[in-house]
This record gives sequence, C-alpha cells and structure tokens, in this order.
Amino acid sequence: MTRPEAQLLLKQRFGIPSFYDRQWEAVSRVLKGERVLLIEKTGFGKSLCFQFPATVFSGTTVIFSPLIALMRDQVKKLSSLGISARCINSEQTEEENTDIIREAKEGKIKILYIAPERQENSEWIEAAVNMNLSMVVVDEAHCISVWGHDFRPAFRRIINLVKLLPPGLPVLAVTATATKRVEKDIAEQIGGNLTILRGNLLRDNFKLFVVPVSSDDEKMIWLGKNIEKMPGTGIIYTGTRTDTDLYTKWLERCGVSVRGYNAGLDAESRVEIENGLMSNRWKCIVSTNALGMGIDKPDIRFIIHTQMPQSPVHYYQEIGRAGRDGETSYIMLFHGPDDRRLPESFIENARPSVQKYQKVIHALEQEMLTETDILRKVNLKLNQIRVIKADLIDQGIIREVQFGKQKMYELTGKSTKIDTTSFDELRKTKMQDLDQMTAYIQTGESRMKFLCDYLGDSYDHNYTNCDNTGERKVRVQVTPEWTEKLADFKLNCFPVIEIELKTSNLVSGVAASFYGFSQVGSVLHRCKYEQGGEFPDFLVEMFTRAVKQQFAGTRFDLILYVPPSNHGDLVKSFAVRAGSALRIPVYHELVKTRVTQQQKIFESAKLKSENVKDAFTLIAPGLVKGKKILLIDDIYDSGATVKEIGKMLTLQGAELIAPAVIAKTVGGDTL
Repeated sequence: MTRPEAQLLLKQRFGIPSFYDRQWEAVSRVLKGERVLLIEKTGFGKSLCFQFPATVFSGTTVIFSPLIALMRDQVKKLSSLGISARCINSEQTEEENTDIIREAKEGKIKILYIAPERQENSEWIEAAVNMNLSMVVVDEAHCISVWGHDFRPAFRRIINLVKLLPPGLPVLAVTATATKRVEKDIAEQIGGNLTILRGNLLRDNFKLFVVPVSSDDEKMIWLGKNIEKMPGTGIIYTGTRTDTDLYTKWLERCGVSVRGYNAGLDAESRVEIENGLMSNRWKCIVSTNALGMGIDKPDIRFIIHTQMPQSPVHYYQEIGRAGRDGETSYIMLFHGPDDRRLPESFIENARPSVQKYQKVIHALEQEMLTETDILRKVNLKLNQIRVIKADLIDQGIIREVQFGKQKMYELTGKSTKIDTTSFDELRKTKMQDLDQMTAYIQTGESRMKFLCDYLGDSYDHNYTNCDNTGERKVRVQVTPEWTEKLADFKLNCFPVIEIELKTSNLVSGVAASFYGFSQVGSVLHRCKYEQGGEFPDFLVEMFTRAVKQQFAGTRFDLILYVPPSNHGDLVKSFAVRAGSALRIPVYHELVKTRVTQQQKIFESAKLKSENVKDAFTLIAPGLVKGKKILLIDDIYDSGATVKEIGKMLTLQGAELIAPAVIAKTVGGDTL
C-alpha cells in the first residue's frame, strides 16, 4: 500500500488527512509484516500506528495494555468510528469477558484490547490459539523490562506468545519512555529482525519549575493560595492514597472544585472521575499516579507533583500527560528535605526479601499449590507472591502446571537456591535513577534538556522553558492567616470510609483522623500495645465531631461496637463515652461466635476476610430490625471486619449500618 492510498483510507476511516512522516514509517513497516519498537513522546499519536493497520488487516489485532482507562477510552472512540473494538479486563464480569472472547474467535472483532494479567486465564490461552491473529501490539512496552520504570511480570508472558507467532506476522511495541538500557532489553526480548524508531522527546510547550519547601505544610499552603490562579484544569500528583485524601479535603476547604482519585476506588467511581476530567468538571484532580496513563485529554494545562518521583523516567511519563495540544502547560515539582524517603522505601520494597522467597519454596516442597493456596500458607501480600512466582519461574526453580481451568505451581526438582544478583543490580540501578531525580531538582541548567539527555534524546536545541532558563522562580510565602487556616483544617479533617456494598446496607462512614497524620496513631498504639490505659477524652471529642459532621442528617437508633480480638474493653469503653456524648444508646449484644486472630498479623485482604468470616452474631435477635446503627471500632484498615459485621446485621434486618472509627489507615491488597 502506498502512502497516498493509505492516507485516503485514513481520511475515510479516522477523519485524519495524513500521517506524520514518523507515523508513516512505523505504519508502512507494520503493513509489510515487520517487527517495530516505536519510542515517541506522549501525544505523538502512537495509537494510530497500530489502529490504522488493524483496520487494513483481515484478522484480529490484539493490543496488550496495562491501562483499563485507555482501553475504555480507545474502544469508545473506535466504536464511534464504526470499527469493531472491544476490551477484556478485570472490571468486567466473567460473562462479559467470555462473550468478547467468543466474538473474537468468531472473527467479529477487529481490535481487541486485553490486560496482560488476563493471560493467566485458561479461557484466554485456548482462545489465543484459535484466533485469527493479524498483529500483536505491546502498549507501554517499557513494562516488559525489569529496568523499566513500571515493570510488570505479566508482560513477560506476552513474549511467550510473540515467540510462537509465524514469520511475517507484525509486532509493534510502543512507549513514550525508554532509556537506552530499556530499549536494548525490549529489543532482545521481542527478538526477530526488529526495527527501532526513536523520536524527539522535547516538549517545548512546557514551563518547568521546582518549588523548594521546608515542610508538607508549605506545599498545602501554596496550593490553597494559588491553585485557582493556574490556567485551565490539571492534575495534582501525590505519593500515597492517604495524601490524595488529605490534599483533596484541604483544597475543598479552600473552596477549590476538586476530586480525589486512586486505585482503591471502585470501577464506577474511577470512570465517573475520568469522564469528569475529560469534560473539565473540576479545577483539578488529586491523584496517585494511577490516573493519567491512557487518558487522551489534549488540554491539561498544569501538572503538580507534591512528592518526588522515583526517577526522571517516572517524572517524564507523568508530566507528559499535559499539553498534548501543543499549548503552554505548567509543570511544577515541590521538593522538601524529607521527600526522598518515600521513593527510597518504594525501591527498597519493590522486591520481597529473600526470606519471603524461601517461604514460598518451602510451601511448595510440601505439595503442589494454587496461587490462593500459597497465599494462605505463607501469609504474604498477593502482589509479593506474584513477584516471587515470576522470579522463581524465570530462574527455573518452579513451574506452572495446568489442571483443567486451574493453574498450580510445583518445584522443578532443580536447585532451590535463589540467585539474587539481578535483584541487587536492579536495586542499585533504581537508586542511581533516584539520584538522577535529585540531580534534576538541583540542576542549574535547562530542566528539559536534563530530561531529554537522560532518556537518550540528545537534541541540539536552545532550551528556555524552565525556572533556570528565563522563567521566574516560584517561592512559597507563608502568612499567619494561612498557618491558622491549615491548623484548623488538621483538627477537623475527618477521612471518609468508602465502603458501600451492593450486598449489604453498609454506607460510607467516617474516621476522626488518619493514622499517622497527627498524634492520634501514636496515642492509639500506646493504649493498645503499651498498656497506656483507656483512649483519652480528646479522641472522644474528635470522634463525636466527625460523626456529627459526616452524619448531620441521620438519626441513629443505637450504637454497636466491634468486639475485640484482644486489648480488653478499650473499644467498649470508648463506645460508651462516645454514645453519651452523641446521646445515642449503646448496646452490648454484638459478640463473636468464635475466636479470631488480630487482623494486623495477616498480610493479604483475602486472609483478613477469612479470619472474620461468619465470626459475629447478635445475642438479641430482633434488636436491629428496621434500625439505623452506628458501628464503632478503633482502627479501619482493610475493612474486612466491618464488611462482615455489616453483612450479618443486614441479614438481621438493619436498615442502615454506618461505620465510624478513631483512625483510618490504608488497607492491603485484594484478590
């Protein structure tokens, strides 16, 4: 197909008049059946390089993507163009995914997006063999490489499929962020006669700033004073889910139209916020880095980081979501004296300890196990188990065995000695990357040139788009008025417990504080584990204010409290005092039917749920029928206990169950 012929089809099918030269180079090679690695900046139009050929080929193009938001967005756009496109992911029901797989096998789908993790599914494995594949695409291809900034073990399985493809079946890998080392690793894994196309990563429409601060309070004060002065709409990135909640509530207190976003939200909430971002419903979204990848919004006018990213690659990826329309966009990074601690902890904990690998090996020495069996036997977080499995498979220590639809794991009989050389090298490399992020912050030269050089894009250009090359420096001005406003906020910041379930009458609840945000966490720890006596009166006062604020329009009939696994009557005493202050009667009829362990000893959410399953009852049947109940506990973590009690009380006829706790922390992973 010639370029004029292709551009005629491009106009007819996508409404786009022509390809960029680099786009056409990639498209033409794919149409010839070649293997291509395309490294281009965000907003370049990489998706067109596989969507257009997919419409030309006779069969189905499979696109592996880790980004559910991108899948939804791309499928919606392609469908509006009359192109048959669907996606398979964990947010859809198994019935929906099964129907889509059947349609793909029948040749009814032109473009199929799938999350790499779905390759674990036996239904997909069988379908891939019987599907009329025309092309395989690896989106966010840096995830293949352990040296990449977002390595995912499931991406390794894509390579297994690629190796089975016949010669002449095209493979396209695309990414906006790959150092030379990552580029080399991707190329070696994909194999074949691979062509690498690397474009210019310069974003001269960016205005780049680093804002020095002496504390997190200064970050919050600057945002409260200035965010409304920023042009258009944008994203504020935080380091943790707790920070997302804090900054969202703070900006709301300052009168800013804002929403918080993180991976812990349910699918419906995430879609609603993503749609709101696209339509500029709020001034900004406060989010962990869970938001943005795959969101094709051209007019994000500012991106602000409250936390230092792990590397310049992470940073370039995240700021690359701004200004895709080529218009001026403002990129700001706060930096304080303690900001290196969080990314250091992420790097240190990226690989489980050798002892945890040995726990998995020892469990498999006894018998062949499923993933869930391993989870129960070794009591580790699910994501840790998946990293360990992938590494042990790579080293030939364990292997997968398929029994029908069930996947099990066993030792290979070879050595069980773990080679940690690659782990140590990777950790060292990531620490060096973090050092480079520090160097970006401290540089007195062009910040854009620093990022381009780091990513292997040495480009002869006169950079004048940062606070080192002509733009004004940004400084934080703290006044007594704003100091007092922030102090008042901290005393009245009551985190919401998002816990509403379709299977019970639980509603979203409230906590008096975040665990660790103030002195609350240390006080709770002292009372529970250091024989510090009853929870002090100031916690009762904070708690009652939180309940009155969150449930101002609700009249509760009674209070129940979570019976303890240990620590005596701490929660009982607290509930009685809180009930007196709130003038709500407290009942003691909620009891345990069996002994449970302390939830804190379990690593995974699944084990926490199993620990409390069917463990509660009421000794006064009929007590809660038709009633609105305030359910009190000291700490909210995974929510397993509250959910289990909520289910039981719903079956007993409760009209509404509202959880309220002294402190909220961030729970574990999910299965």
